[in-house]
Amino acid sequence: MEPLVFFGSGPVAAKSLELLAGTFEIEAVITKPQPAHHKEPFPVLAICERLGLKTFKPYGKTELSELFKIRPVKSRLGVVIDYGFIINQDVIDYFPLGIINSHFSLLPEWRGADPITFAILSGQKETGVSLMLITAGMDEGPLLAQVPYEIPPDMTTPRLTEELITLSDWSLKKVLPLYVNNETKPAPQELVALPGHKEISYSRKLTKEDGILDFSKPAQQLEREIRAFIEWPKSRMVLSGKDIVVTRAHVIPESYPPGEIHVKDKQIIVGCGTDSLSLDEIKPAGKNTMTAAAFLAGYRNLIDAN
Repeated sequence: MEPLVFFGSGPVAAKSLELLAGTFEIEAVITKPQPAHHKEPFPVLAICERLGLKTFKPYGKTELSELFKIRPVKSRLGVVIDYGFIINQDVIDYFPLGIINSHFSLLPEWRGADPITFAILSGQKETGVSLMLITAGMDEGPLLAQVPYEIPPDMTTPRLTEELITLSDWSLKKVLPLYVNNETKPAPQELVALPGHKEISYSRKLTKEDGILDFSKPAQQLEREIRAFIEWPKSRMVLSGKDIVVTRAHVIPESYPPGEIHVKDKQIIVGCGTDSLSLDEIKPAGKNTMTAAAFLAGYRNLIDAN
């Protein structure tokens, strides 16, 4: 297998690069520059330093295009995972074999910035990895392969991310040699998308406001939000006058007015638009994560006062 150029900046990119470097020759890594206020090396830069990989750190798509005008690499193929910058067409065209993106959804489902979180939010039972040749359109390029993954009912975003990183690495190791040797060819998404995943949908970047629990929603939706937002933006509410983050909960078939709090058998139960939510684990501001029973042991009087 000939050398390739890796584009990536975030934590997913760092883990993916580390895995790929065990199999492929990485001619160079293109990543974001580290802001001056960050004292610790970015994960991708730390791995490049440890593995002795040549790095380029253009700031934004314009600087990236300027970099490639000086022809900094000889590789025919690029791989992009979790890069964070748009790659202009002139950079894509620089590589005779194009740039392959490992996208963590079954395209055209969940194009966009956060497909893993939205797979959990939607309640779907299956997601996966798509290997796509990038084009000017957002996640619209032709597909080389799709590998499905069944989502367990208690899956969280961090755990699903780890699973898909591993699946992505396996997929790239299988497919890249075939593609380079002209033994497989890309095809339009609408022709090769897996059954049940052919409808186009879009994810987006989350905001801090997404983490505010809205108890007018069905309890089932809020339970998915808690699992999906466990790292960011975190599912937040006020309980007994205290700001808390809910880290685990389950749905119970009881009806109370939305937002109304009840204590039953050492459970904290909150009414929702449909059914109710039992808070299993919570993290009060400035405290460690604790069970509902542990919270009640210290704050039961405040709940009863409400």
